[in-house]
Amino acid sequence: MVSASATASAASPVRLGMVGGGQGAFIGAVHRMAARLDGHYMLVAGALSSDPERARASAAELGLDPDRSYASFYEMAEKEAARPDGIEAVSIVTPNHMHYPAAKAFLQAGIHVICDKPLTSSLEDARGLVETVKKSGKLFVLTHNYSGYPMIRQARQMVQEGALGDIILAQAEYPQDWLAEPIEQTGQKQASWRTDPKRSGAGGATGDIGTHAYQLVTFVTGLHAESVAADLDRFVPGRQLDDNAHVMMRFGERNGKRAKGMIWVSQVAPGNENGLKLRIYGTKGGLEWVQADPNYLWFTPLGEPKRLLTRGGAGASAAAAAVTRIPSGHPEGYLEAFATLYTEAAGAIRALRSGGAVPEDLVLPTVEDGLEGMRFIQACVNSSQNDAAWTRLDAL
Repeated sequence: MVSASATASAASPVRLGMVGGGQGAFIGAVHRMAARLDGHYMLVAGALSSDPERARASAAELGLDPDRSYASFYEMAEKEAARPDGIEAVSIVTPNHMHYPAAKAFLQAGIHVICDKPLTSSLEDARGLVETVKKSGKLFVLTHNYSGYPMIRQARQMVQEGALGDIILAQAEYPQDWLAEPIEQTGQKQASWRTDPKRSGAGGATGDIGTHAYQLVTFVTGLHAESVAADLDRFVPGRQLDDNAHVMMRFGERNGKRAKGMIWVSQVAPGNENGLKLRIYGTKGGLEWVQADPNYLWFTPLGEPKRLLTRGGAGASAAAAAVTRIPSGHPEGYLEAFATLYTEAAGAIRALRSGGAVPEDLVLPTVEDGLEGMRFIQACVNSSQNDAAWTRLDAL
């Protein structure tokens, strides 16, 4: 994790560019809304599509200067770095296989990077990106947006402060149903690249949503898997990548104890949309959080009735309050959590812009977190190919 200040300065907005996210894209629009929400960014340039005509049309729709709509991210990195008013940061919202070359180009041009997950499409590229970030000295943020929810921040603080005692069990699930049929065969854009190993990488559901589930577990508990035993399936005939995964985890030792964990992710579970859930249990109590009701966190001290903690309500922690925008009882959700990461990144960028060091009171998912996520994906794939044998992450 990178530390930074939660309070943005009164300086001018961060000049932002975007790679990908043009017409027909989903996540690019989400990133743009998140960047705008708290007013800390100004989108000024883009290489919005690998199709030059679509890139130009997308830029026109967003009101970008035609001179700052680029045919490739290589051209964009070179020309924006040479401008006195060039972009300070870039959002990379392409399919996975383009994360590494795009991030590398901008980092080497001296531009901060905010990148969608997973980190890359291969473990080899992930290692290369870690080295590129280190050499560049620039900020790299991986947008695991669920870590931006106020009640997830509260859960993390409660674990750190010992409210649950020693963690012994961690469970996460993330079921969807949108790939229950072979819609990739119809040319559906989001399905086509997510089920293509050349663009998505070795993991299907494991890479797409399994990395979210794993990152959420590690973010809240501070635990990291030493090994996994995974059973991956392709239930839809003809599909090249997994669409369902059951994963058992063994975590490293802490306070003389070794916690265990389980993750279930699926994209073929009818009746589920984005059913992300997290359960953490310790020697003194447990926590439960459901993304469909993100403003609620259930806390059960051992031997006592369940307690409902609400965002902005009685019992809300300082960590939750720091990323809460509106009064309790009004729902905050997905876009606000995403915006939290962008706002925190803006604080870090402004600190670096002014020649100072990045402050130490905020956490952001980094390139190292992304590398761990890539090890998780590859370990799951390797384990499943070996009849769900226990597979160590540090051996990869």
